[in-house]
Amino acid sequence: MAHFTINYFSDSLNRPVEFEMMIPNDKRDRRDKAKEKMRTLFLLHGYTSGAWNWVPEHLAEKYNFAVVVPRGENAFWLDGISTGHNYCTFIGEELPEYIRSTFDLANSAEDTYIMGYSMGGFGALHTALKYPDNFGKAAALSPALIVHKVARMKPGFKDGFANYEYYRECFGEPEKVLESENNPEVLIKRLLENGKKIPEIMICCGLSDFLLEYNREFHEFLERENVPHGYFESAGGHDMDFWRDYTVRFTEKMFE
Repeated sequence: MAHFTINYFSDSLNRPVEFEMMIPNDKRDRRDKAKEKMRTLFLLHGYTSGAWNWVPEHLAEKYNFAVVVPRGENAFWLDGISTGHNYCTFIGEELPEYIRSTFDLANSAEDTYIMGYSMGGFGALHTALKYPDNFGKAAALSPALIVHKVARMKPGFKDGFANYEYYRECFGEPEKVLESENNPEVLIKRLLENGKKIPEIMICCGLSDFLLEYNREFHEFLERENVPHGYFESAGGHDMDFWRDYTVRFTEKMFE
């Protein structure tokens, strides 16, 4: 497994950026895969976390896929209000193009998938839905599907995670968020109206997770819209023990 740390100037973020990349290229693993097309998995971290590869390397070797791990700060993987905060454009458009032109990978949605946990789970769903021509499958581990909560926020709001100004920077004006592109439901409806293919969706959430009701509501929305998807609940909380288990399950489902 080859490990890279790559630096380049991002037009979306208006600054130099760094991301990690892993490519299974050991000779002992490549003999039977030399003629196979290598696929690519983008991994999105959660709030207050950082870029790291939580997918076991043996799975990348077994299924022959590269792993791309960018840094999204705490920006919810969305295009924020401020200049240089276009994280959705960065992960959904700019970075895949960079990977294509530099490594000849991620050349089609059929070969390019995205996975994330918590904030990154939201980002994985949102990015795949906004850029379905770039991502064919999305796996969301306990995604922070909080747009309806954000829509109710008023100036002065503050919870245990952040304040009103933070949510406004990430999602835009709260009173407009439900009708905006930052709402995955809007993106789903747009794809359906335009007759476009919706990426394959897999979602999981722990029965003790504080985000469980938000996930159930989104699952019910997908069912009402007749959008095929996999939705899974099981014992567990909002933690890596739960996510590691489903990372293996979802990786095998995505790449088999």
